[in-house]
Amino acid sequence: MSLNTQNTLMNNSFDIKEKLNTYTSHWKWFLICVIFALILAYLNIRYSTPKYAVQTQVQILDEKGSGSELDLFKDLEVFGGAKTKVEDEIQIINSRSNWIEVVKELGLNTKVLIQGNIKESELYSTPPVKLNFIAPDSIINRAKLNFFLTISSSTTFGYTEEEDKPVKIYAFGKNVSTPIGDIVITPNVANFESYKDKKLRVSVVPIEDAAQGYRGSVLISTSDEYSNILNIRLEDPIKEKAENMLNTLVDVYNRNAIEDKQIIADRTSNFIEERIANIAGRLSSVDQSAEDFKTEKGVTDIASETNVNLNVGVANQQELANARNQLNMAASMQQIVQQQGGYEVLPTNIGLSDPTIASTTDRYNQLVLERKRLLKSSNEKNPVIVNLDQQIAGLKSSMQSSLNSTVNNLGMTVNSLSGQQARFNSKIYSAPANEKALRDITRKQQTTESLYLYLLQKREESQIAVASTSPKSKIVDHAYAVSKMPVSPKKPIIYLASLILGLLVPFSVIYVKDLMDNKVHNMHSLEKLVSEVPVLGELPSLTKNDEKFVVKEDRSVLAESLRIIRTNLDYLLKTKKSDNKGHVVYVTSSVPGEGKTFLSTNLSMILASTNKRVLLIGADIRNPKLYTFFTSGDVDKMSKATRNKDAGLTEYLYDNTLDVKDIVNPMLVHRNTIDVIYSGRIPPNPAELLMSSRVGQLIDEVSKNYDYIIVDTAPLMVVTDTLLISDYADLLLYVTRAGVTELSAVDFPIKLQKEGKIKGLSFIVNDVASSNLGYGGKYGYGYGKTQKKWWKL
Repeated sequence: MSLNTQNTLMNNSFDIKEKLNTYTSHWKWFLICVIFALILAYLNIRYSTPKYAVQTQVQILDEKGSGSELDLFKDLEVFGGAKTKVEDEIQIINSRSNWIEVVKELGLNTKVLIQGNIKESELYSTPPVKLNFIAPDSIINRAKLNFFLTISSSTTFGYTEEEDKPVKIYAFGKNVSTPIGDIVITPNVANFESYKDKKLRVSVVPIEDAAQGYRGSVLISTSDEYSNILNIRLEDPIKEKAENMLNTLVDVYNRNAIEDKQIIADRTSNFIEERIANIAGRLSSVDQSAEDFKTEKGVTDIASETNVNLNVGVANQQELANARNQLNMAASMQQIVQQQGGYEVLPTNIGLSDPTIASTTDRYNQLVLERKRLLKSSNEKNPVIVNLDQQIAGLKSSMQSSLNSTVNNLGMTVNSLSGQQARFNSKIYSAPANEKALRDITRKQQTTESLYLYLLQKREESQIAVASTSPKSKIVDHAYAVSKMPVSPKKPIIYLASLILGLLVPFSVIYVKDLMDNKVHNMHSLEKLVSEVPVLGELPSLTKNDEKFVVKEDRSVLAESLRIIRTNLDYLLKTKKSDNKGHVVYVTSSVPGEGKTFLSTNLSMILASTNKRVLLIGADIRNPKLYTFFTSGDVDKMSKATRNKDAGLTEYLYDNTLDVKDIVNPMLVHRNTIDVIYSGRIPPNPAELLMSSRVGQLIDEVSKNYDYIIVDTAPLMVVTDTLLISDYADLLLYVTRAGVTELSAVDFPIKLQKEGKIKGLSFIVNDVASSNLGYGGKYGYGYGKTQKKWWKL
């Protein structure tokens, strides 16, 4: 490890020790605060009302699993059937409306409390009296009242509305007039005797206020992140009361959930009934429309009738074609027969359906052929041929009659079949339009009928669902006390918090004080700030009873401090000066009141105690203070002839006729002999006066006659007097006062020395507390120890 690293670790360790010492030096305050905090903790525990933790567990049931009617109408899109959110149910359970019902059912807005010396306790399960309010509940539920009862005897009691007012005696069972109406108070015989002559307080608060108070004391949480089981916890001074509240809260929650479901079911049933009545009317109207349409169109089943008409139409069309063929052939035959003049054969098998015509034609052709055969061997006058001619003429006449009749009949048949074919075609062509119209009516009929049947089914399901409605939650554990011991107040936590608070308060005060501190406190803190300028020592803080002057063989802390300063001072003076003249030491400070005059006088005393010739000069001619230090009974002016016993430095600088001996005052202080030159009268122009050459003459002359010349100069930051005469000093002691001199003020003399305006700068720390003497207060002087007052930091 390098030397720099070792030095860094040593400096860090030293800083830590110093910080610790800052706090450990005030251990008495830490002890006092801790003891006070623990006493407060004890009183808080002693007079706090203990509370017991009561818990119940419930499981939030899935709405689908509980047979909710909401699921039945999910497909109607009237209600949603989503799973209940546990977070929402927590808010519902701990809702204000639920707690208002709990308070109403248990009567928690009215309390009977028995008063003690310091605190009072509620009588929940065993109150000695029963209260019956005559006023309406609407008034009682919003009322706020406190009154006091004193049970005088088994038949009477005292009543007052103010604790310190005289009581008024009433008999049990009589009306008692109160601001919220009359109250009838009756004794509770089972718990009456033990409360005689005890003072009771009855508190009536609005139900909403009581509900809000209990609501804020309930803690509801889930057993696990994805669990449907809720832990409901309540802390109350009375376990039975807390158990009743939690059980009632769960009952109210389930009851309200069932009532909500029943309300929804009733509204759903009413909705279904209204829809059924409406749809029944629509269904009847659609049925009537179908009936009217079929009656008007003369159809029953359009599809079947259309198939029949198609089939019959085809057959009729074939018959019509055949009839037309027969008619054409008969007409052709008729025309042939009429136009035939000779005896020619007629066509046969032409497709006529009349068998008479066919047989007559065949007979006619046979006779014509017979005649032709006979004519080959005979003539027309042959009787046989004449007979044949007569037969042929008869057959022809008969054939014409038959053909005429056949043509007429076939014409009528064709006309009849044509009419039938037109009717069939009309029905076939109108079938699509009728079918479309009937299909629209049938569709409305089917839709209305299906909705009607669906609603009838849902009405039955709704009635079943309402009959089987279950609560939203299932009680896993009824309310029970978590522990037989109270959970509040928590003694270990309170004592631990009090201990921490007792340590934290003085620590915070010291820390803030140290954080905001910008003052010099001891030699060590100043050395860290002015590492390039020597700090010769520090002077202890003195009380009113301490001696302000050091004497010979003085063993006090002040004397030892001055001896250390003297030793350091001699070391610096020997290194800085080699002639035989006396050492000129200036003593100054930043502002008045930092102890420069105190140091000047005592430094002169401690130097004189070594049999050295010491001269003390009061150069602070603006605010002289040396007179106050040399007016006590322990200070004697030694006999010496002077021309002007009141002359001082000011007079010397004004009057060129005065010599040094004329202003020097020999002093005997506690057997120490020193010479003193007072400041003299305060001049109107001190700066110009100090610029006089006689100052140099004075210093030069006294340097030859004295070993040490201690000059008490003016404050350096206030006036320029010290700078005007700084060239005559061998050493300049800059006095800082612990707790008064700011750290920034120390930079001022250092800057002056760097600029060459002063020389031989050294620091002294005055008025250092005994706990800060030495390095962090760890190393003291060990002489003249005094007992520090316990209340001082």
